[in-house]
Formats: sequence, C-alpha cells, structure tokens
Amino acid sequence: MSDTHSLPSAVIWEDGAPRSRRYGDVYFSRDDGLAESRAVFLTGCDLPAAWAGRRRFVVGELGFGAALNIAALLDLWDRTREPGARLHVFTIEANPLTAAEAARALGAWPELAPITRLLTARWPGQARGFHRIDLPELGAVIDVAILEAGDALSGWSGPADAWFLDGFAPALNADIWRDEVMALVAARSAPGARAATYTVAGAVRRALAAAGFAVERRPGHGRKRERLEARLPGTCVEPPGPPTVAIVGAGIAGASLARAFRDLDVEARVFDSQGRGAGASGAPAGLMAPRLDAGLGPAAALFAQAARRAARLYDATPGAVIKSGALQLAGGPKDPARFDTIAGSDLFEPGAMRRLSPAQTSAQLGETVGDGLSMREALVIRPAAILDAWAPRITPAKVARIVGVDGAWRLLAPDGALIAQVDIVCVASAMAAEDLAPDLNLTPVRGQLTYTHAVGWQQATVFGAYVIPTLAGGVLLGATHDRDDTTPEARPDDRRRNLAAVAAVLPDLARGLGEAALEDWTAVRATTRDYFPLAGAAAAPQPGVLVLTGLGSRGFCLAPLLAEHLAARALGAPSPLPAALAALVEPGRFAARAARKGRPRPPTESAAS
Repeated sequence: MSDTHSLPSAVIWEDGAPRSRRYGDVYFSRDDGLAESRAVFLTGCDLPAAWAGRRRFVVGELGFGAALNIAALLDLWDRTREPGARLHVFTIEANPLTAAEAARALGAWPELAPITRLLTARWPGQARGFHRIDLPELGAVIDVAILEAGDALSGWSGPADAWFLDGFAPALNADIWRDEVMALVAARSAPGARAATYTVAGAVRRALAAAGFAVERRPGHGRKRERLEARLPGTCVEPPGPPTVAIVGAGIAGASLARAFRDLDVEARVFDSQGRGAGASGAPAGLMAPRLDAGLGPAAALFAQAARRAARLYDATPGAVIKSGALQLAGGPKDPARFDTIAGSDLFEPGAMRRLSPAQTSAQLGETVGDGLSMREALVIRPAAILDAWAPRITPAKVARIVGVDGAWRLLAPDGALIAQVDIVCVASAMAAEDLAPDLNLTPVRGQLTYTHAVGWQQATVFGAYVIPTLAGGVLLGATHDRDDTTPEARPDDRRRNLAAVAAVLPDLARGLGEAALEDWTAVRATTRDYFPLAGAAAAPQPGVLVLTGLGSRGFCLAPLLAEHLAARALGAPSPLPAALAALVEPGRFAARAARKGRPRPPTESAAS
C-alpha cells in the first residue's frame, strides 16, 4: 500500500555552501555571492533606475535556488521603491530547496537577515505547480513555479520588465538555455525589458539574439571576466492611474475579489442587496478541500493549487480556521487504488495526502470504517470570519443592470437610478450573475445542511456526504445536492437524507444525532454543466464584464485563487494561474466548443444590454 511521496534534498553541502545534487554546480559564488548577485543581476538590469516612477514592476527569473538574487532584489526594492509601488516576481525552480536549506544558505549574509526571515517564513512548498509568496510588508509578491523552465514559461502570463537568467552553467544544464526557452523569455517580456546573466557562452548569446534581444558583453565580477546584458527594443508605457472597480456579490467570490484587488493596491466597492454572506457562503461552517482526481491532469492541478492557496490565506486570517485536516473514506472498491495514486502524486506536498488502512481510519474515528485518505491541508473554516475580514464594507444596493457607456460601466438600480459608474465591474453573485451577464450556462443546485451543538465531532470526515466540527463544539452534516431546485425552505425529508447518509457510514454518530436537537440551513449554489467554475470575461452580449461564479460546492477552495487570477487580468498584472488551468475556467469555453462542433449559439435576450 502506497503511503506518501518524498523528495530527496536538492543540495549537497560543501564547506557550508550549497551545491546542486542534480547538476553538480554551485548555487552562488563562494567568494561573495551577494556582491555577485548585485553586480550581475541588479546592475545588469539597471536597477533601481528602471523602476523609478513605476507603480508596478515585474521581474522574471530562471533559477530560484536559495533565493539569493530575490533577497538582494527585495532589499534594494525596499530601500528605493516609489510609495505605493508593487513588485511582482516570477521565478522558476525545478528542484526546490526547503525553507531550512534556504535559511542556512542565506545565513551567510547577516545584512539580509530581515528579508531572509520574511522569505523563509513564507517559503513555497515542493508540489509541482505555481506557488505564491505574499510580502505586503515590502509591497511585493512572488510566484514560484516548481516546474521545468519551458513548462513554467508557457504557463505564465507575464510580461516582465527585467530578467535574471541564473540557471546552472550551460555545460551542465543546457535545457534552461535552449533557444525555445529564450524565445519564451522574450515572449513574456514588456517592450524595453532588460535581461542579465553571468554566462557569456556563445549558445546563450545566440539564443538571446535570436529571441530579439540586443546583447552586450560587460565586465564581470570577481573571477569571471565578463557577463551579459541584453535588452529588447521599445519602451514600456506606464498604464493610467488606478481604475475604479465594482464587485456585485458579497459571498466568498465577491469577498475574494475584494481582497485580491486590495492586494494589488486597488480598493473595490462591493454591492449586495442582501448583505454579506446571504447565499451559499453563509453556512455556519464549511469544508475547504480539493476535489480528488486520480487522473492527475489539469483538473487535478487546478484544485490542488487552489486548495494550497486557500489554505495559506485562511491560515493567515484571524478566526477563520476551526480545524485542520480531513479524512476521505473509500466509497467503493476502486477508491483504495485511487487513494494510492493521489497520495503518490507530486501535485501535493510530501505527506499532505496519506493513505490509511481500515484499522488506521477506524482508530481515528472510533467507528468501524474502511480505507481512507488523510488530507492534511484540508480545513474546516468559519465563513463569517473570512467574509468579514476580506470584504469589511458592503454597499446595500440591488444592481439590476450593467450598461457600458464610453469605456465605463454604469450600475443601475431596478428603477434605472445610477448606483455607480466604474472602469471595471466584476459579477460574483452566483445564480443571479445571469441577470447581469447572460449566457453563462449556470445550473442551480440546492443544498441543505443539518447541524447541532449538542453532539461533538472532532475529525472532518468525507464519504460522499460529510461531517465536520463547528466552532461551538457541535457537528454539521450534509449536504443534499438537488439540481434545478431553488426551494428556499428547509425540508424534513432532506434532514432525514442527511441523517441516513451518516447512519450508513458512522452509525454510532448517527445514534447520537437521533436524540439531539437539530437545525437546518439551506442555500442554492451555482454550477455549470462541466462542473468547472467561470472566471474571466463574459461573452456577448456583455463583453468586458468580468465574472466569477459557478463555483458549486467548492467555493471556499476555488474562489481565492480564481479571484487573484481575475483581478490580475483586470489590472494587467501577472496572474498566479497557469494558462492551461485558466483555460478550464474561461467563460467563453462553451461557445468555443459549440463553434468547433459547428453549432451556432442561439440568440439571447438580455436585460443587461
């Protein structure tokens, strides 16, 4: 039985300095790696002069390593940045170090100690995919791609204003210096972007020149006689001042958008006629866990990255987490093999998914059950704490129509009165989103939860249905799943369905529930026919309106990451979501599929036009 996967250390230590186990090369100069980073990469990219007067500056890097270049960059940025400016870093590492290894390596430079502490405290994991490090103290954010360079660059949206090309020596790691990789670097660059590297190898010079860079040799640092500087033609144009933004909907989608825009230094206004968390996001407690997919393809990668990001953000939100960890129980004969596959996948952190035997699961739950999968990074969360923290100010208003006028958007009340006029509008109002941005292909799904404060339960447990602990020391169970049902009232039959689902798997718990005073909670969730959410620009008749909806029962898993993707797209900032995963949630995918099959879309009458 497979239990988990583990990664060997990426480094070998020689006289206190790290050397790559895979490539045999050093991570930085033993003479003075920090001085070399500053001379080769910071000076080579004309920093800090290049970011003078800029509100946003983007740096790309090949070779995150022990993060010495990034620590030097952050140190310079912190000392010279414009007030309110934002630094975005995108860096790539196929063989990640641990936080402890990075701290040991960076400890050679005490002058970087404040930066080192921040970086290593929020160090990315080792799972395959994109990881985000938030550094609000420095006005910076870092996206680390744990991937090979070509895959990482193909997935990133860019564009970078500067590049640190710091892969291991071309003779030892030729793949990262290939013509195709340098072409991707150029394609992910802004006009006038600069690139710098320590190597002057002929293959590297030719690859950069072929990608469109003007390449020059410069005096090197220390023992290296020369280094390279390169620049693309053109001049980067600073976009106009911060736009005005409106968000319609104050559930987890709207609150996540408000937080994402705020992190990009834009304060959005949130409108909801029913107040914060009035829909499916207002449950007494919720479970944040990824959808498990043993295919391990793009869908599995989307949910793994979303859950990883949500967990980090919820852990940082006071009062948001009720309990960490969850146990998925096998529901059929194929599940143990599926659990083995998932536990061994590099989409998750080592040990985050752990296969359990029937004896182990039974011991955890105190009931006789079958095989299980321990999900260490799943969370039982308190929705109200998250919504309050992320969307503290709500404007109570009913937005009935959105009208585009002269490049702006007008939000209109049912009587036609103007509520607001903004540059960017995001619709995050679940099923009601179709009233403002038609043709979203949404389907309502009614869910009913049952809960009590009279019976306790400590272990979040999933078995088709689920049971989770509540903040008050009780237990919540559910939820029913009824498509095309919008009945708002709680139903006794649905309570019985919830209790029956628990009784079939956890009979001892069910007996205790049968004697307790129970309450019910209902809501209607929005989903799509392919079960993936919508995060992007709406199609006709409302092109340009941004939507985040169709999250189904996974809103607390998906919304934080997808909101960051949408906010970045709206403001022209780098997205944390790889291109292949963004395509899964693009609202226009249904129309594109229909067009490929030669089926014209029927015309739609719109109240929003």
